[in-house]
Amino acid sequence: MQSTQPLAERMRPKSLDDFLGQEELVGPKGVLRKVLESGRVPSFILWGPPGVGKTTLARIFANTLDRPFLTLSAINSGVKDIREAIEKAKKQAFFNRPNPILFIDEIHRFSKSQQDSLLGAVEKGIVTLIGATTENPSFEVIPALLSRCQVYVLKHLGKDQLSALLSNALRNDEVLKSKKINIKESDALMRYSGGDARKLLNVLEIVINAATEEPIEIDNKTVEARLQQNILLYDKSGEQHYDIISAYIKSIRGSDPNAAVYYLARMLEGGEDIKFIARRLLISAAEDIGLANPNALLIATNCFDAVKVIGMPEARIILSQATIYLAASPKSNSAYQAINQAQALVRQTGNLSIPLHLRNAPTRLMKQLNYGKDYKYSHAYKGNFEAQEYLPEDIKNSKLYQPQENAQEKKLQSWLREKWKEKYGY
Repeated sequence: MQSTQPLAERMRPKSLDDFLGQEELVGPKGVLRKVLESGRVPSFILWGPPGVGKTTLARIFANTLDRPFLTLSAINSGVKDIREAIEKAKKQAFFNRPNPILFIDEIHRFSKSQQDSLLGAVEKGIVTLIGATTENPSFEVIPALLSRCQVYVLKHLGKDQLSALLSNALRNDEVLKSKKINIKESDALMRYSGGDARKLLNVLEIVINAATEEPIEIDNKTVEARLQQNILLYDKSGEQHYDIISAYIKSIRGSDPNAAVYYLARMLEGGEDIKFIARRLLISAAEDIGLANPNALLIATNCFDAVKVIGMPEARIILSQATIYLAASPKSNSAYQAINQAQALVRQTGNLSIPLHLRNAPTRLMKQLNYGKDYKYSHAYKGNFEAQEYLPEDIKNSKLYQPQENAQEKKLQSWLREKWKEKYGY
């Protein structure tokens, strides 16, 4: 028995009860299940690696709610296609028929103008937008559109879920259950899938279709031989993606340029998005190097801007330069720790009253209430400094910034001690 449909498509779940993984979203108490059961579906964006069910979830919503389902791919759709889809949605809005679901795959690839063209239709409810993205929406989706959408995060599938997927396919697929198939080992299948359900089923189908006789015995050597060992063991959207970027950042944090450049090369050879790498350098420059070398953030920012303009293959040189510079820089996470402690203090103490002398006083009444009274304008004093209390009374002795042992912060510490005396006398 043969089928023209790929195995992954044949096994696509039709309901949430058949959906594997993402228990926090679609399980019995999952937020997406509750949204679907309510029938009142807001526009939302699904963020997660490939092969975890973003497209499937969108289709389940449309089928369950009996909504028209319009699809666009950001890879080959332009503003014209978006406008045509919106016009089609408008024409379907008669006899109180529910508005269509507009599913946009890889929405992060849309330009600002393309995303702008969606705003009116989403805001007016002409369509319910479901976007799918493998990239952080905070970076790739314009704020105006992001503010109109909920964001739900999907995780890559674990080994148990992938094993269940294999068993389900062998047991329920009409083509596979007609064959004698024995999976003796599954490590290679799991490794090549990288947490991607679609890829796992594709690899399984390749191995089965290559077999010349039954029973079909599948072990690690068979899988590797069938795939001819030509699949690069780096998946820019699977488990290797997370492992290698983790090793890369930890090598920079650990001041090892050799290791950092090696992992950079692994990512580049695997086709990783250079903007993703550059963004992680920005984070590392602030989190791990920080005030020990403030120029690191400037270097990382320039690197991010440059790789967007230059592109590959030359962008690899810029990334290498920035990587080595950051790895070889002195390290400090004092700024990272300071904001963490400050946020914890805010959560603990709530909205404390702002000292009167620091308040803005644009009206006569506010001046009568002593807003801004006795504020000391720093530039009016010698050295552009005059001591006064800036924190709310209840936390005035709090110390959130703790300088660390590096040349740059020793200078900052000395300056603060000179000005503030015991207040900053670490």
